[in-house]
Amino acid sequence: MLQTALDAGVSPETLRKIESGRVATPAFPTIAAIADVLGLSLDLVWAEINRPAQERLAS
Repeated sequence: MLQTALDAGVSPETLRKIESGRVATPAFPTIAAIADVLGLSLDLVWAEINRPAQERLAS
């Protein structure tokens, strides 16, 4: 997690807060940077966010 945060240019604490839900609406540039570091397209991230909850739980 530390390397991901540093590579994305965010603090590890910020990444922990996003991951745990303590930051309900992270800034778009932050999400874009994290997605880029993880090799995820923003389209994929958006699709995952908009999947029904029961589908996400089954994955």
